[in-house]
Amino acid sequence: MTTSTRRSFVEAAAATAAMLALLPSARAQDGYPSRPIQLNHGFGAGGNADVVSRLLAQKMQEKLKQPVVVEIKSGAGGLIASDFVAKARPDGYNIVMLTGAHTVSAVLRKTLPYAPVKDFAFISTVTSFPFVIAVRADHPARNLAELLATARQTPDRVTFTSVGVGSTQHMVGELLGVSAGVKLLHVPYRGGGAPVQAVIAGDVDVLADTLTVAAPHIQSGRLRALAVTSAQPWPSMPQVPAVASVLKGFEIRSWLGLAAPRGTSPQVVELLERNVRVALDDPGVKATLASLGSEPAPSSPARMTAMVESEIRRWSEVVAQAGIAQQ
Repeated sequence: MTTSTRRSFVEAAAATAAMLALLPSARAQDGYPSRPIQLNHGFGAGGNADVVSRLLAQKMQEKLKQPVVVEIKSGAGGLIASDFVAKARPDGYNIVMLTGAHTVSAVLRKTLPYAPVKDFAFISTVTSFPFVIAVRADHPARNLAELLATARQTPDRVTFTSVGVGSTQHMVGELLGVSAGVKLLHVPYRGGGAPVQAVIAGDVDVLADTLTVAAPHIQSGRLRALAVTSAQPWPSMPQVPAVASVLKGFEIRSWLGLAAPRGTSPQVVELLERNVRVALDDPGVKATLASLGSEPAPSSPARMTAMVESEIRRWSEVVAQAGIAQQ
């Protein structure tokens, strides 16, 4: 055997060995999913994250041919569920439905048990939605301009509520005050229906929450919607003006999105992203999301990663301007 022939033989053998070494991984990816997928979220049953998770899971499992089981790991503003998935085996069988609170926590918490960007393989955003600014039906402010005028005349007297310190709703109220140059007083509750009931009862002046939560009370006449935080009036409430009509450039649209643990294979992430897009393109899913005050918002892993990083930067500025202490 000549030196040249021997070299060719060795190179061919090495290439074959490398291909064989890759086969188990390729087979594992080709066979995914071979068992149920657990879709975790960190919020209460019946809330926006829960409703959308179950809607998405039902559609995704039809294409994946495996059950997608929604698991609630509530507490700490979603941190428990996020931490569980961040530390899970990166095999695609544990994923998490993140909310806008993921980026708020990254700013407001002194320490987190995970890195909010680096410890996740982001899959796709799922929905996008605004918040609504509302007051009780007999509140003296008839519109947003009147509310802000009152806040300027009586600093720290106009109160707003949220589902907790560090929630996205909390940040909406703070950004509203910062943008208007007024000081609004935050009165947090522990979630559920307490914030809405506090505003209806007159214990707190202003509600900043999702349309999912507020719309039924607006439609019943117990709340008066002053503005929505999207750049333009929202389709499900076209009669309600945007905050931007009073505060130029103001816009907040929050989101839900899927992520897996860092190290999940790109093939698995791509498969899940593709199935999210298919599910969100379903007419029934679109109609249900519209009824919840949301709209489908699929994206690529790269775009979701960039969005999360951008939101962290934005909320950092809001926290600094509002002088909010880290928790």
